[in-house]
Amino acid sequence: MELGLTGKIAAITGGSEGIGRATALRFAAEGAKVAICARRADVLNAFADEIRKSGADVLAVVADAAKAGDAERFIEETVKRFGRVDVVVNNAGGTGQSPFDAVDDNAWQSDLDIKVFAHIRTVRAAIPHMKKQGGGRIINLNMVGAKQPFAGSFPTTISRAAGLALTKALSKELAPFNILVNAVAVGKIKSMQQVRRAKREGLSIEEHYARTARTVPLGRVGEAEEVANVIAFLASDAASYVTGCCLNVDGGLSGVP
Repeated sequence: MELGLTGKIAAITGGSEGIGRATALRFAAEGAKVAICARRADVLNAFADEIRKSGADVLAVVADAAKAGDAERFIEETVKRFGRVDVVVNNAGGTGQSPFDAVDDNAWQSDLDIKVFAHIRTVRAAIPHMKKQGGGRIINLNMVGAKQPFAGSFPTTISRAAGLALTKALSKELAPFNILVNAVAVGKIKSMQQVRRAKREGLSIEEHYARTARTVPLGRVGEAEEVANVIAFLASDAASYVTGCCLNVDGGLSGVP
């Protein structure tokens, strides 16, 4: 399927690892120009060099999406370099989950900063450019727990639920400007976070994934590339009449569509 992404400008937060990395590679493969940001300069720049070797045009910006000013700077540097921004993928985030009593105010604030305010700031910075150019796409990464919260999932499912509300409300407000806003809710996906979790549990990554897979109807943990495929679809011409939705990419894990 021709996605119509050739020449488009895609800005991806948390773009050096996991889903962000896979998404950047997918957009580059489709002929898009890619801007990525992350906190660690060494990892970010090494990945940017990898993309360039494929012949794609990439901008790497060291930025912490959770910090006021950094997300806005990332979007502005993207526009300065490429002249526009067609797609914003809000990917930066984490999966910290604890019982309610174990989460203090600092943990709540940190989670809201990366999963809600980071999205607000990138979108706020991108909207004027998208309005001026006649449209754009905003895709917010989320998790299936936002639709179906479970015990011990604080603060992340609460922050993610706010992200869903943000996505839905923005889709209504920005539709007249041909700016489509959608979300992708992920389930169990292979990532460095999963690797770190396996280490904390004293398991090999293979053992961890095998145990996790038993909870997934499809019987396996998903690949970051499978999430990137859905993100690319939402950014494409094929999804030109899709806005305000949240697509599950979870192997059938969630009981909520």
